[in-house]
Amino acid sequence: MSEIHIDYNPALSDFVLALSKESRQDVNACFQCRKCAAGCPVAFAMDLTPTQIIHAARLGLENIVLNSRTIWLCASCQTCTTRCPQDVDIARVMDAARIIAVKRGVKPSVKSVRNFFKTAVKNISWFGRMYELGLIMGLKLKSGEFTKDMELGKQMFMKGKIKILPSFKGMRDTRRIYRAVRKKESR
Repeated sequence: MSEIHIDYNPALSDFVLALSKESRQDVNACFQCRKCAAGCPVAFAMDLTPTQIIHAARLGLENIVLNSRTIWLCASCQTCTTRCPQDVDIARVMDAARIIAVKRGVKPSVKSVRNFFKTAVKNISWFGRMYELGLIMGLKLKSGEFTKDMELGKQMFMKGKIKILPSFKGMRDTRRIYRAVRKKESR
């Protein structure tokens, strides 16, 4: 097992402040009841439960949070958020941790996740909504895994779950939003 370097800071660390500012959530409100972890549909694939991520964040253990698989595997389904008795939006904290990781140059510990996010955002910016076949094609081109999941894709297509042509409904509005965000970010 590889050694983990831990930077412990019991005071309100820069990381806790950055996470709170980015997420607009008070991670210190969590009292570790573990309801978030008990309801998480992808906890089985995570290296740390959502509870452990929040606890590590509270302790200022930036390395553990930003290098975990958990923040990248979180589906942002909001199950944890709805279960939290303290009203901590844990899904938003996970999003904030991903944003901070990207800003600080921390590479995702799940390689394919970065490709998925980039491809999905580009897909939405082009079509105004998710175009599944375009997303699949983009991911296949980036990964080079052209035949992986081919049988599953065929079954989904046969059941009408994947459309050949994209819907262009909302495309103008989405492009307007993207232009406004780029303009704001360039300031």
